[in-house]
Amino acid sequence: MVNWLPTLKTTTPEEGYDLAVKLARVAVKLTQPDADARDRLRPEYAEDSGALIAVSQVVATHFATVAVANGYWQDRT
Repeated sequence: MVNWLPTLKTTTPEEGYDLAVKLARVAVKLTQPDADARDRLRPEYAEDSGALIAVSQVVATHFATVAVANGYWQDRT
């Protein structure tokens, strides 16, 4: 795999959140590399509130990691 994650550093919290979402998406792709399988499953979890809440929790965990790596953006000038 190409080095898709050279750093956790971002300029803004918004960029950090986008990175957190990307981390979650890449984890799904690595867990289920078959795009057709992911496409077949998507309608099932798209209507599952528990699955959607779980996704939010995963993104929140990744965002917390990115925020720490960026000093909670306190060092911004």
